[in-house]
Amino acid sequence: MHRQRYSSAVIKNFLARQTATKNLLATNDAVTKNKAYCDVFINHRGIDTKRTLATLLYDRLSRQKLKPFLDNKNMKPGDKLFDHIDNAIRNCKVGIAVFSPNYCKSYFCLHELALFAESKKKVIPIFCDVKPSQLSVTDNGNVPEKDLLRFESALEEAKCTVGLTFDSLEGNWLDVVNSASEIVMESLIEMKSIDFH
Repeated sequence: MHRQRYSSAVIKNFLARQTATKNLLATNDAVTKNKAYCDVFINHRGIDTKRTLATLLYDRLSRQKLKPFLDNKNMKPGDKLFDHIDNAIRNCKVGIAVFSPNYCKSYFCLHELALFAESKKKVIPIFCDVKPSQLSVTDNGNVPEKDLLRFESALEEAKCTVGLTFDSLEGNWLDVVNSASEIVMESLIEMKSIDFH
């Protein structure tokens, strides 16, 4: 797979445009009241990756002057769970899906993944301690049939998307975080260049 590298000047220019865009959005009350704006939404299974990969990604992307969304960082008591998360996904530019051994046991994880697919968002999969072939939606009888179909379709799409793989016992956390943040930056730069053409 060929990956284009961007010069530091291109990245600085992109970040300057990002900052200008964020400042413009911050002054628009209608946008800030009704939409959860973020550059990248981090979809993950909390019990597997919140204290490790998800938070490391959030911190790294924040240091790069991006606006990532991570539930425990962006939500406060009293926020409506589905409203806040669904708006963040619909208004994000890119999604990261951190697949892990318990990911598919979570209705919320699968709902978020399905919403990425339905919103036609680019998703960067990270397979953490799990192979794509090990991921499947389990019908425990508590999930409506229409949701099962949404979840299965979104999961199959993600499994067929090139992603990063990471073994937490043998891998280097810094390497996977750096790779993922670089892919996010490249994706955002490519999206901006498409917008300008």
